[in-house]
Amino acid sequence: MLAMLCTSRAEETAAQHDARLQWWREARFGMFVHWGLYSGLAGTWDDKPVATKGGMEWIQQRVKADTDTYAARALPRFKPKPGFATEWARLAKAAGCRYLVFTTKHHDGFALHDSQVSDYDAGSKLHRDLVREIVDAARAEGLRVGFYHSVIDWHHDQYAYARSTQLPHPLKGKPYPNGERDHAKYLDYLHGEVRELVSNYGQVDILWWDYSATDFQGDEAWRATELMQLVRSKQPAIVMNNRLFRIPEAGWKGMGTTGYTPQLNTKYGDFITPEQHIPATGMPGIDWETCMTLNTTWGYSEHDHAWKSDETLIRNLVDIASKGGNYLLNIGPKGDGSVPAESIKSMQAIGAWMRVNSPAIYGTTASPFAQPDWGRCTRKGNTLYLHVFNWPADGTLLVPVQNGVRRAKLLADGKATVVAAPGAEGLRLRLPATAPDAIASVIALELDGAPRVTAAGRGN
Repeated sequence: MLAMLCTSRAEETAAQHDARLQWWREARFGMFVHWGLYSGLAGTWDDKPVATKGGMEWIQQRVKADTDTYAARALPRFKPKPGFATEWARLAKAAGCRYLVFTTKHHDGFALHDSQVSDYDAGSKLHRDLVREIVDAARAEGLRVGFYHSVIDWHHDQYAYARSTQLPHPLKGKPYPNGERDHAKYLDYLHGEVRELVSNYGQVDILWWDYSATDFQGDEAWRATELMQLVRSKQPAIVMNNRLFRIPEAGWKGMGTTGYTPQLNTKYGDFITPEQHIPATGMPGIDWETCMTLNTTWGYSEHDHAWKSDETLIRNLVDIASKGGNYLLNIGPKGDGSVPAESIKSMQAIGAWMRVNSPAIYGTTASPFAQPDWGRCTRKGNTLYLHVFNWPADGTLLVPVQNGVRRAKLLADGKATVVAAPGAEGLRLRLPATAPDAIASVIALELDGAPRVTAAGRGN
């Protein structure tokens, strides 16, 4: 069976690969959700803030708590309210997201489904299958569904954390408290847990793995090839990221959130995952997705108030799409599943912009020309979408293409209010005096053929 699966994946043609990823490439925008036991702690330990910035989903590691101490503190504070998942799904849809990826298990080892291989899970502790609730809610809103699953596990008593000097663990540097560990037993557990997730919830669209180190990764650390084959045997159309590995062929040049490199052999995953960072020029020929927080933490913290502005969030979405990538934007709900008011406000602001301008995001490809000083550009066939951040004071916008124009209009009103004239440096568009949107105004520019970019537009 294993050999057959290997052959099946190896024989996937480029056309089949493109067809499998088509929906994901067209979606461009998804909502990430980090939620688990850490959410109820809210960045507080011993009645004191652990920090005012940074990831509070790592609170167990940051306070160096053993798993029993952590669970005793966190479980009483994790009380999901009825209907929380519907609120998430409706927020994602209203924001214009096409898919939702949520944590089925984070590094603390607490699984959100009703697992038969663990008693450290929502089924055993809460008598609820939270994965089922979230999946059903997302599907009810027409969203694609993704599982974030950590291969690190701070709870399991056979996870051999000492085999890596780079991967985090609350007891890092200390001897195993229960004697020598058999990592193979942990891997059997990990594979059993994943088998449940890809077998029991219908179609799963994305598996978002997290994560490996250069000194512990791939087959040695996770039996990664076998794990991916297991997933694909149950979910043949699934899209997976590259974080079961940490090697150059899988898109990695080192550790850290910017330690990626623009290359990917798809036997290691379908897309690269820049974290909290937008590649300066994208990654031509590579599928990639920037994941990013609304403030500075993935898991909820009551102490982190460093919220990104609406302008930053919307322009990030535009910037990423203009470089051919996807934007996976995170919310960190509270312990009861409610979403912070600031997060709701931010997602609603993006949604308001998307209701007018989504044709310039969904199904688009990267700009055919270098980044202009006035904003960004996305493309759909012979139509360019010009996202103007800096509305020209003289009313003239230079677009570095030498084409005839069939039509030019502002998406904000749908009228052909833009006059285009050819010139030696490219097309000059005559714009209205006032920008329709202070953050990003979009002009749909339909050309008479494929864009013919000027030398300046190519960066020459």
